[in-house]
Amino acid sequence: MPRDHRPAKSIRVLLAEDQGMMRGALALLLGMEPDLEVVAQVGTGDAIVDAALTHRPDVALLDIELPVRNGLDAAADLRDQVPDCRVLILTTFGRPGYLRRAMEAGAVGFLVKDGPVEDLAKAIRQVLTGETVIDPALAAAALSAGPSPLTARECDVLRASADGATVADIAADLHLSESTVRNYLSSAIGKTGTRNRTEALRAARQQGWL
Repeated sequence: MPRDHRPAKSIRVLLAEDQGMMRGALALLLGMEPDLEVVAQVGTGDAIVDAALTHRPDVALLDIELPVRNGLDAAADLRDQVPDCRVLILTTFGRPGYLRRAMEAGAVGFLVKDGPVEDLAKAIRQVLTGETVIDPALAAAALSAGPSPLTARECDVLRASADGATVADIAADLHLSESTVRNYLSSAIGKTGTRNRTEALRAARQQGWL
């Protein structure tokens, strides 16, 4: 009989990726590693915690840009509800602000998607042994960029300003006065060095502050 070369206990992996083809290909490639087993695949951020509670993965690979709930918020949920699961962020968007937010949410790894699958498999093994694995170029960029200058409330107001929302719309949505909203928007515009709230929103997103 042929011998099974898989170890007695494989590393259990949860994969959260909204693009079905990418998710399937990544699951297939990781499954070819002798010590890795993809035990759950989800396409939306709100499904991550339930899948982790059901399948009890050792490591969760989370994209950031997920429908319903982003991967950074889901990482914080996993830290609180499934603390034994190590979180590794895998994203197309190598933005300095994302790295800081991921670490604050309890992630122990941050890699961009264009790397070889062998490096990803190695990172999964490393985080399981207690190491922190961060893309070197992104780590350097995050250090040079510094922390976000925006307060939590300024971020809330900028997010609410998307899609052409008026000051009145933002005020009603966040239960603030219109003058307070204007003050937050003005402050965010100044801190981002932009000319208006549309540019401020774009700049904050490009830096990964939102």
